[in-house]
Amino acid sequence: MHVRKREDVDASDIVTPDDGSCGVTRHVCGYVRMRNPQFDAVAASMRVLIVDDSGPARERLRLLAEAVPDMIVVGECADGREAVDAIRRSELDLVFLDVDMPRLDGFGVVAEVGAARMPPLVFTSAYSEFAVRAFESYALDYLLKPFDDTRFLAAVARVRRQIDLHHTQDAERGAKCDSRLLGLDDHLSGSQPAAYREAIAIRTGNQYEIIRVPDIDWIEAAGNYSKVYLSQRSRILTKTLGTLEREVLDPSVFIRVHRSAIVNSTKIASVETHFHGQLTLGLHNGAQVQCSRRFRHLLEQRVYFTT
Repeated sequence: MHVRKREDVDASDIVTPDDGSCGVTRHVCGYVRMRNPQFDAVAASMRVLIVDDSGPARERLRLLAEAVPDMIVVGECADGREAVDAIRRSELDLVFLDVDMPRLDGFGVVAEVGAARMPPLVFTSAYSEFAVRAFESYALDYLLKPFDDTRFLAAVARVRRQIDLHHTQDAERGAKCDSRLLGLDDHLSGSQPAAYREAIAIRTGNQYEIIRVPDIDWIEAAGNYSKVYLSQRSRILTKTLGTLEREVLDPSVFIRVHRSAIVNSTKIASVETHFHGQLTLGLHNGAQVQCSRRFRHLLEQRVYFTT
């Protein structure tokens, strides 16, 4: 984890406008951040951890966070394992947590740390199909990349309201944990088992062709549709890859191996390695599917590779 310290700012660094509405703080590191009057009433600093495997994404969040007067970025993590260690040993008020990361994804971080020990969360993701409904169901805010300054500030404001509410509830009821995180934790631990479809009915004219889900070799994204392959025959579905992943496919069997491809793990016959961590998956029917470096860790969770 990379730990950052806020630069000291003396009185000469503060420029206060005549109307007192908004000031500018000039840090010794050279950039300028605006004081947002929406947050001036908050006296205590908010200690923030940023978790994302993308360097530019971490930098974007860091600059936005440091532009808020009372926010202090105390650390940055490039993967889920680092995040678990940082959360366990740090006093944090907010974590910006990417969903799709190597070694351990965002949901895995929540499951491993445990709901009772998780600070307030704002999930981030570049893909809308990554369980946006789950975020909404548990009232956890999320930032869909790319997001602008306004959306970031709205998420921060929501977190502040949650913190204030929880402090009030703690005083009144002695509450120890956010019930929304407990709900997510229960979901991740399997106490709410999901039901996955056994077959898909594909309409052709005035009839439906039934295909069994276990017979699917792999699925390819095709814009707002999906192309399903069975024994090298393909069928077009009027559903996105994300919808199928979320509502139909069992994640213990079907693996996302590329932004535009999902593979039935029981159909994989061989794996060919390439430079930069990319793989080519050979299926039993002779088809070949590319596995990108970004999604390789999901394959490694299902397939044990010997050295």
